[in-house]
Amino acid sequence: MKKIFATIALTAGIASMMSCSDFLDQTSPSEQTDETVWNSTYYTGIRVNKVYGGLGQDRTYSQDWAIVWNLNSDIELVDGLGNDATNTTSERGNMNYNASPGWTKISGVWDAMYGVIEDANLNIAGIRKSPLLTAGGSEQKTMERYLGECLTLRAMVYFDMVRVFGDIPMKLEPSLADLSNAYLAKTDRDVILDTLMQNLEEAIELLPWADDVTGYTTEHTTKGYAHGLLAQIALTRAGYAIREKSKDGYETASYSDASYPTQRPSANERKALYERALKHLTAIITSGKHSLNPSFENEWYLLNQLQLDQSYHENLFEIPLGLNVTGELGYTVGVRMNGVTTKYGYGNSSGKLKLTAPLIYSYDKNDTRRDISCCYLQIKQDGSLTKEELLGNTPFGVYAGKWDPRKMSDTWLSQNLVATAKHMTGINPVKMRYANVLLWYAEVMNELAGGPDQSYAGDAGLTARQALALVHKRAFDTAHQADADAYLAAIPGDQAPFFNAIVDENAWEFAGEGFRKWDLIRWNLLAAKTLEFKETYLRQLSDGTYQKKVYFNYTDAAQTTIDYSSITWFGIPEGKTEADYQGSASSFGSSDPSNTTDTQVYVNLPSISSGLVGDVVTVKNRYLMPIASTTIAASNGKLHNSYGYTD
Repeated sequence: MKKIFATIALTAGIASMMSCSDFLDQTSPSEQTDETVWNSTYYTGIRVNKVYGGLGQDRTYSQDWAIVWNLNSDIELVDGLGNDATNTTSERGNMNYNASPGWTKISGVWDAMYGVIEDANLNIAGIRKSPLLTAGGSEQKTMERYLGECLTLRAMVYFDMVRVFGDIPMKLEPSLADLSNAYLAKTDRDVILDTLMQNLEEAIELLPWADDVTGYTTEHTTKGYAHGLLAQIALTRAGYAIREKSKDGYETASYSDASYPTQRPSANERKALYERALKHLTAIITSGKHSLNPSFENEWYLLNQLQLDQSYHENLFEIPLGLNVTGELGYTVGVRMNGVTTKYGYGNSSGKLKLTAPLIYSYDKNDTRRDISCCYLQIKQDGSLTKEELLGNTPFGVYAGKWDPRKMSDTWLSQNLVATAKHMTGINPVKMRYANVLLWYAEVMNELAGGPDQSYAGDAGLTARQALALVHKRAFDTAHQADADAYLAAIPGDQAPFFNAIVDENAWEFAGEGFRKWDLIRWNLLAAKTLEFKETYLRQLSDGTYQKKVYFNYTDAAQTTIDYSSITWFGIPEGKTEADYQGSASSFGSSDPSNTTDTQVYVNLPSISSGLVGDVVTVKNRYLMPIASTTIAASNGKLHNSYGYTD
């Protein structure tokens, strides 16, 4: 696919960007007057592109919001264990919920995200005043689309900020020259989310569906994404959240802090929010504009290849990044290249996001998602050969295999072969997939209809079970569809067990993608599921679920490439012996709970998410990050920290 460089003015300066499409191929209009800009669709388009450009910074969606700030959950961990898990000067401590207002990256994220919001505010105000917005014809349509894009992008950024910081200042107009409106106090998160949903109702009417307009791909915010984002916000608004103070009429969770309660709205308000979500999820499903790629593997192959899926549009919105310019997916997260110098070129990636042994063993053995999502090997240099090597006993250190240098494009490879340092992959972060839509729909239908098999007014002609089935069955090849059918049929017809099935499917489908944490929070399951993960590991370690040693074969005579499907996760199959395998490695069963010096059991496991579920929990359910000390100091007394954090 054609790649085009573009120059975009960012809040913190000027940065070069490159995109899969040409909508960023513009020059800065900084020398143009506001009157000139808003009277021209050309120059307005450049200003809109600046908002998209802001999403490609490290402190926005190139790195932090695509990878790090979505951690930890019960299946996804930052690579910080033991003493590292309490290091408040890095991601390792902060994402283990041992956060500090002094961590310097917090202020960088705050500034970058509010910079994107400011650019969106400027555009929204300018477009609303433009005579072209009511001029009729194609120019009006273009300006309407630009307005819809900026409303949606602003809503997306504010939504992510609320999920991480809780109550924050809501500013919906450009800053005045005298900064009289620049210093604001916090706004209640419910007010923010309600406002964002109103904005998205407007945006939906202004935006086209993906590829309904030539060149308007899923690298733009589309009607489908605006519908989906509104539904996602509605579900979050209906869910649990830790609060700065108790709210009248809200339900308090059984596991809640005395000073900072975890609450959700009343049953009647939740019902209205579920119905609102259903309306927008139904609109996506019945539009026929989005569907699942029949191949889960191909979904990830296309992303690694930097190719947009214009057949199924499974990804409702991908943030556009650029090869060799920006993008940490496939480097900071993904299959690790450890000191590689040949075959794939430079490679010393960190694999900062890790998956777990209990996750691997939770999958059905015939679920194709397991071996795509969970990578139990690294790529290393051995003299002149580049070889794959199993990880050994790393129950909390499995790599996220969805981003994989072995599947990246020839263009990436040709550039990486001559690289001598980190080479930006340009892989787009995916903000929403059609699989999200289907599982949210299943959740909403289960709640509103009172179970998985009933219909409800305004539904999409699918029951909750049927929506879940679309996601689950896609994961099984033709030979094993009966396994998928048997699993689905065995889920009871009651609301509670079906909800549990949705929670499980969420883990299997989205492992490594950063959705899990936020769904667990609104379900008030983050602490409970984290404890369950730890208990599951210890139980499986003791009951023989894990193998002390796994065996495998290679696919080539030089023994450089492991046949991943040959790994004996469940023991050597009947009729085979160790002699039938070319290689072996120690595995998760090597740890010993009876040995009090076992590092995995007695050092690493207790350290995981210790600020949330450890021996000393300062504030129950404190998943929120603090506001940076430097941000508070510069706020003219308007901002303060809560949840037990100091300023």
